[in-house]
Amino acid sequence: MAEQRKSKRFELRLPVELVRAGSRRVSHFGETKNVSSGGILFTDPSEPIEVGQPIEYLISLPTGKNIGEVRLRCMGTVVRRDEEVQALAATLERYEFVRGAAAGV
Repeated sequence: MAEQRKSKRFELRLPVELVRAGSRRVSHFGETKNVSSGGILFTDPSEPIEVGQPIEYLISLPTGKNIGEVRLRCMGTVVRRDEEVQALAATLERYEFVRGAAAGV
């Protein structure tokens, strides 16, 4: 089977927080499994999230000790649930960098 991905994936283990699923606020902390410019695969939140549903999530980025917390606030759509590896795949349609207290939602 030919590779169909549009963007190169990077195997990155970063803290991620799912904060919104559709119109519902949720709070699920997990970890990314891989990240690309077009999407993310992260640990399955065990929330009832349907394929096609919009989500909002925050990825915590590694920083130097004098910089403080930097997070990437992302909006996307769930494209699949992978029961075999217990993961959720979502697009990365919009994002913004947020720092410290501004990262809270």
